This record gives sequence, C-alpha cells and structure tokens, in this order.
Amino acid sequence: MSSPPASIGHELRSPLNHILGYSEIASEDAAAAGCQQIVADLRSIHAAGQRLLAVIESTLAPAASTITPVAPETIDREVREPLNQIIGYTDLVAEEATAAGEESIAADVMKIRQAAERLLAVVAERVVVGPVAQPAMQRDTVDVQLPTGQPGRILVVDDSPENREMLSRRLVQLGHEVGFAADGMACLEQVRQQAFDLILLDLWMPKLDGMSVLEQLKADPQLRAIPVIVLSADDDPQTVVRCIALGADDHLRKPCDPVFLRTRIGASLEKKRLRDREQAYLDRIEQEKLRSDELLHVILPPDVAAELKEHHAVKPRRFDDVGVLFCDVVGFTAFSERATPENLLIHLQTMVELQEEASGRYGLEKIKTIGDAFMAAAGLGSGMDPAVTSVRAGLEMVEEIARVPPHWQVRIGIHCGPVFAGVVGRRKYQYDIWGDTVNTASRIEQAAVPGAVCVSRPTWLRVAHAFTGRSLGVVPLKGKEPMEIFQVTGLNDPAGTA
Repeated sequence: MSSPPASIGHELRSPLNHILGYSEIASEDAAAAGCQQIVADLRSIHAAGQRLLAVIESTLAPAASTITPVAPETIDREVREPLNQIIGYTDLVAEEATAAGEESIAADVMKIRQAAERLLAVVAERVVVGPVAQPAMQRDTVDVQLPTGQPGRILVVDDSPENREMLSRRLVQLGHEVGFAADGMACLEQVRQQAFDLILLDLWMPKLDGMSVLEQLKADPQLRAIPVIVLSADDDPQTVVRCIALGADDHLRKPCDPVFLRTRIGASLEKKRLRDREQAYLDRIEQEKLRSDELLHVILPPDVAAELKEHHAVKPRRFDDVGVLFCDVVGFTAFSERATPENLLIHLQTMVELQEEASGRYGLEKIKTIGDAFMAAAGLGSGMDPAVTSVRAGLEMVEEIARVPPHWQVRIGIHCGPVFAGVVGRRKYQYDIWGDTVNTASRIEQAAVPGAVCVSRPTWLRVAHAFTGRSLGVVPLKGKEPMEIFQVTGLNDPAGTA
C-alpha cells in the first residue's frame, strides 16, 4: 500500500473532532433539558468516537505522512463498526430530540452524522483499497413515516452490544418484539428453541460467522423458512451475491438507513406471513385429505378404498363364500314410540358401537344400518372361515346388547354363499352386497328366535363342530321356499375354530 499524502491525519482527525465536540455540547444541552435518554445516547456516540480516536492515533495516522498497512477486516471492525454505531445513534437521537421539541440538539446531532459520513468516506477512499463505501442516504427530515405492517418477533444477531442496543430500540419503536444473540452459535440455539419471524444477521462474528449461520439455517428443514436480512459494512458485490445465493432474503449495508431498514423488515415479514398462510392452507388440505381417507376407510374395505382413490371407480366383484349377518331389535317399533328422540339415539348409538366392535374383532365388514337393523359380512377380505366368524360375532352381539340398558333382545340370521359386491353412489359412496345369499340371511333373521343366532342348514353343517345348537325345523320364509334353520346356543370348541 502506498504512503498517503501528508493531509491524511488532518482528513481523519477533523471530522472526528467534530463528532467528539458536538456530542459533548449536545450532551450538556440534553442534560439541562432533562432528556436523560438523549444524554445516554450521546455518551455512546462520544465513547465510539474515543475508540476511533485511539485507532487513528495508533494505526491509521500515527505520523503526518505515514500509515501502517491495515487489513480490510480490521478496518471493518475497528473503524467502520464504530462509525456505523455513531450514524445509527444519530438517527435515534435526532428523532427523540425533534419529538421533545429540542431543535438545537437535533441540529447538532445532524452535524455529528455529517462528520461521521465524511470520516467514513475518507476511510473508504484513502485507507482501504477496494470499493468505496457510500454514505447513508441524505434526507430532509428524520421523521419519515412509512407503513410497517404487522409487528413480528425479530432476532438481532451481532457481536457488538452497541449495535444490538441500537437495532433493538429502533425495532421496539416500530412495535416489534426483539431477541438477541451475540454470535452465530447462540443464534442457532435460539431459533431451535423459540419461534422468530425474522433474523437480522451480522456477517463478521466470532465462533460462527454469518455465512456459516446462513448455510446451517437453510440446510435445516425446520429453520429454512425463517427470512434473513444480512447487515454488513461489507458492500462488496461478491459478498452480497454470496449471501443471497446462500438463502438470505435481503442485504443492507451498515449503517442501516432507518427508512430502508423499516421497509425491508416490513417486506420480509409480509413475505413470511404469506408463506406461513400458504403453509397453513397446505396443512389444512393435508388434514382434510387425511380425514377424507379415514372416512373412506370407515365406509369401505381397505382394498376397495385403495382402488377408489387410485382409479376413482371400483369394479364390481363376485365372492363365492361370504357369511352374511343380519341383526335387528325385537319390539323396536313399540319401544321407539315410547322413548324420547334423545334416549332413542343414545341407545341406538350404544348398540351399533357394540355391533361394530364385535364385527371388527372377527373380521366382518359392516355393510350398513337401517333403523335398528344391522348388516355385516365375513369373507370379503379376511382369510378366516366366514361361517364360523359370523356365528361367533353374532353370539357376542346377542350377549353384549342384552347386557346394557335398555337390555334389548335381538334376532340374528346368518347364511353363507356367493355374493356380488361393489360401490354405488357418486356424492355419497355406499359399499353394498347383493344376491340370493343376502336375501336368504335377511329372511332367516326375520324367522329367528328372539335373543338368539339362527343359521341356515348349509351354514350349520359348516359350524356344527364348533358350536352347540338345535334345529327349529322347516320354517316358511317370506318370498322363498320353506327352509330348515338352526338356533346356535353356544360354543362347542372354546377356540371356535374349524
């Protein structure tokens, strides 16, 4: 690096003297006016100026015509960082002074800002080889009001306490809730433990720098949706491009202009809310889809539901050996005339739940209920003997329904044989079975003994080894030839298996 001209010391010290001098004057005026917060902020400005003076005296301009070579990262941390803090505080103090009616203090503070911007320009042009940092946007007034949208929860990540404090006050003024992290590791720990709507991320930090934080945030499926605005004194285009490529939503150069900061935060929070809303809609759609699938599996056998979902239609099928079970309540009509609607519904609900539980235990598929009548079938998908499982389910229904109030007696009729099965309906799907086997089982139920399970002779011959029973003789069946039916009285084989 070539030696600077002899005026470098003056160019650095002159604006710095203005910073120190005006901060002292304004601090005295603020103390006299009782503006304690302004006094505290001006002391922070003065302290940053003192740190700058030490760097200038020891490193940048120890002699009138020489300068010690300084690494750019050192300039960022030891020169630009304090200058950014000074410029940031001047925005806050000027607004506070104007709001308090202390126009003379606001004017002195703006002189401090102008001096800091001159010093920043000198450092960029005369000391650091590389892009020249542009001073913050000049505005005619510090009281610019822009819409900020709904407040959010923002995590400020910066190793400088002064930067964190300045940003916090600015964000709180805008109505946001603020959290802090002093380094990259602390940032990752906090976002994994708490929910944030936005991260304001410094690049140059100990332990884990901002680039590494960005990489880890965007690699984590649980964290990648959190928007990130990078705040950095480094405005090298390559740095900005890399930040955006790693997933940052925006990049702001320090010192952050309050108007830019406010609008960029508002835009990022709005995008986050839109993404959250979109994700909520997608989650709701997925939940509705799951509910739809659950309902589909309630009314349809699993293989039928899968076929309907995949092809939007179900081919009718023939099953050669199905056990069809019908069950209804003895004296239900008379009971319903005496009962209130509420009590009737409660008792019907209890009974149907018992019937469904018994059917499920033995692999029967509930087909439908009509009033007090319940219909189920075995052998539509299960590999178990449909005759045996139907009878076992029927015996359990008789016992369980009689056990609970109002202690109904039911009739159950069972017949085994071939059926056709399919899905009917378009708005409301109904899985149903048809054929003579269904008609026969229904007629047997109508002729059955109250409180008993009755089966056709062919079905009895298949289950006689597992159950006890007796013939009721040949009985007339409505619409069919007379048929011998049997009453099943209990289990012969405790296991009830073939």
